[in-house]
Amino acid sequence: MENRGLDPVPDHERTGRVRTLFPTWVTANMTVLLLTVGAGLTVFNGLNFWQVLTVAVTASVLSYGLVGLVSIAGKRGGAPGMALSRAVFGQRGNLFPGALLWVVRWGWETVNAVTGSYALLAVLDLALDVRRTHTLVLVTLTAFVAASFLVSGLGIRALRVCSRASAWLFGGASLLVLVHLIGSTPWRTVLERPPGPAAMMIAGIGTLAAGGISWVPSAPDFARYLPRSASGRAMVGAAVGGALVTVLPMVMMGAVMAVSSPHLAVTKDPVAFIGELLPRWISVPYLLTAVVGMVLINAMSMYSAGFTAQTLGFAVPRTWAVGVNATISLLLGGILMMVATSFIDTFLSFLTLLGVTFSAWIGVFGVDLLRGRTYDSAALMDTTSRSGYWYAAGFSPQAMAAWGAALAVGLLFTDVEWFSGPLAGSWVGRHGLGWAATILVAAGLYAALPRPADGTGGAPARF
Repeated sequence: MENRGLDPVPDHERTGRVRTLFPTWVTANMTVLLLTVGAGLTVFNGLNFWQVLTVAVTASVLSYGLVGLVSIAGKRGGAPGMALSRAVFGQRGNLFPGALLWVVRWGWETVNAVTGSYALLAVLDLALDVRRTHTLVLVTLTAFVAASFLVSGLGIRALRVCSRASAWLFGGASLLVLVHLIGSTPWRTVLERPPGPAAMMIAGIGTLAAGGISWVPSAPDFARYLPRSASGRAMVGAAVGGALVTVLPMVMMGAVMAVSSPHLAVTKDPVAFIGELLPRWISVPYLLTAVVGMVLINAMSMYSAGFTAQTLGFAVPRTWAVGVNATISLLLGGILMMVATSFIDTFLSFLTLLGVTFSAWIGVFGVDLLRGRTYDSAALMDTTSRSGYWYAAGFSPQAMAAWGAALAVGLLFTDVEWFSGPLAGSWVGRHGLGWAATILVAAGLYAALPRPADGTGGAPARF
């Protein structure tokens, strides 16, 4: 069990390898919801096979390129992402983006828990003919969240071992699906579909990139055991490569399935629908490995959320902090499974808000990283006015101004089922690019403002 919390990892313990990041980011994308997103690109966006391929590659490179870039902060400072964020926003200022990102993680973990529970229910139905009841829904949801909590509570080594094993299992199961699709798909119909508008490709990139962007603040959490000499380029390559080998085939499979089964894009229960599309000898092992993958996605998210809770002042061990998120996702997941009328609409709306919320932090933190930020371990952990990252009354005015302005701009362009900003009808809003506008405003404003001076006297670092 990992007992370390926010405290930076000392150099003599940083013996990790960059190659361990590859299965980590493979695992971060092992969700059957990517099939639903791929189906949506075909059904709603009207894209053909080659356009969906372009969207999947572009979104993966953009979003996980940012994941790889920000993970470099982990090897520099040896601490979790939201602890390193104190050096940028100030000891008190960091509480604002930290609290917002923590709350948003509740939604991300809830969506994952619900999807995993749907997968368990589908397996029980297909393999044992066990029909869904309200009691069974709550039992499967509880089992899923408990498994996620167990792996996350054990810590980084358990996550690494499970990620390596699940990547192989999920890869093998996905290969079975690919072989089946190659033989059963009406390829002439698929390949002869007319191309959709370029505007819909842009919108698709925005939707698909939002999921990857949500992992950016967590990236240092999984890189903090790497030595300072680890290659930054290799870290970026591991993140992008891990995403591509998962996102690309999953999205393409969804797009191909949707040609003959367009209801995949709108079903309330996407997992059960996928089970109906495939032969039982494929669907059962595939959904079982999908459950394992989604357990690990939730475990990774809880692992990071535990650190975020600690940065907010929860004076509890990391495992207890993880337990808080597990309890919240269990409660919200039960509500979503019992009450929500359209799971996919809820999911897509959440993705949109997720992208904007995380992007404001990314723009500021990314510019600070590119400026050559180094991290002082003592100053990171000192939350008093003596900290080198105290700035003005505990706030970095430049970082807070850029973050707040960018968040406001992003919400102006946002259009979801619960909220519509005044600029949602603009070109940026219609194409789901509020997250991109948010990053640009945050990065541009923070870069234009005078660089805040901290009290650590650190020298710029090299990549």
